[in-house]
Amino acid sequence: MVLLDAPQHLLLSHDPRFVFFRVACSQLGIAPADLRHLSQVRVDAAGGIPGLISGFLDTLTNESDLRDTAAGRRLALNAVDLIALLVADLLEPHRSAASDVGNDLMARIRSHIEENLMDPDLSPDSIARAHHISVRYLHKLFHSGGTTVGTYVRQRRLAACRLDLGRSRNRRRTVAAVAQTWGFANPSHFSRLFRQTYGLSPSEWQVSVSGAHQDAESPRAL
Repeated sequence: MVLLDAPQHLLLSHDPRFVFFRVACSQLGIAPADLRHLSQVRVDAAGGIPGLISGFLDTLTNESDLRDTAAGRRLALNAVDLIALLVADLLEPHRSAASDVGNDLMARIRSHIEENLMDPDLSPDSIARAHHISVRYLHKLFHSGGTTVGTYVRQRRLAACRLDLGRSRNRRRTVAAVAQTWGFANPSHFSRLFRQTYGLSPSEWQVSVSGAHQDAESPRAL
């Protein structure tokens, strides 16, 4: 069952043992306002993405030795990614039904932001100018979705950095270099935001992913 824990969080109940998983909206890439569509939603975990998530969460609850370890944190982030897929699927009918001008404009604005995440000059002013609207109206659009322009851009840049740091071809790139590529000029500020969002530092994430790649690539003994 999907429940509302607070305006900023999604709470999932894992039956039959009533284990609850609390996930921040910021980690799912949705606005808190979207949660109203998920209130008291029941999802059949017999198969598909729900079944995959149910089995994955069940495994996590039984692996107590993984808690507070790099591997455990990485698995938790993988669980969040799976939950984000489920949430996006559950919200699709509501988003498809909303076809007014404001939502069409927001779709174009989000696409513009994705295409310009690497631009250090990306700002409310530049976004509003590109869509021929006022900055005030831009803020109003994001506010109606329960977030702000700055928060949304920051979340998308953090997600891009996490993906980039996890790529094997970037193992030799410094955290600061990756952060700067995605518009974070201050490495210390970026590291704080990354830890607040994902529960571990960028370097810890990079090391944990690198270790997983090495394990996967190493030959197994016969």
